[in-house]
Amino acid sequence: MPTRNASAQWSGTIKGGSGQFDTETGITGPYSFGSRFESAKGSNPEELLAAAHAACYSMALSLGLEKAGAAPERIDTKAACTIEQAGGGFKITSMKLTTRVKASGIDATKFSEVAEATKLGCPVSGALVNNVQIELDATLE
Repeated sequence: MPTRNASAQWSGTIKGGSGQFDTETGITGPYSFGSRFESAKGSNPEELLAAAHAACYSMALSLGLEKAGAAPERIDTKAACTIEQAGGGFKITSMKLTTRVKASGIDATKFSEVAEATKLGCPVSGALVNNVQIELDATLE
């Protein structure tokens, strides 16, 4: 299986400094204390983790639906990653996945079972489970 790579650089103090991240596929962006903990422009690790989780969940749900005999047509997933103060620092405390699915050949009960199983079964969820609360709002359209 492949290993994926990214890098990040940081210059300066925590509040006055800034950073840049780069991925092997060319995704790049600036980040700073302000873009992470305030409303300044730029990216942040939580946004990147949310994107990874939304993408992973969508792919895993497609597989789960196929295994259940359904034909997934479209899976739209949004992820909201929350960071909060904890002790003397910060901690990612929750990830909320909201997914809307168009699929045929599955009823609402079976869909809910597959969606819930996928919540804990996708690889990004597996990295977060027992450390971050994962919430799911899944709707079959």
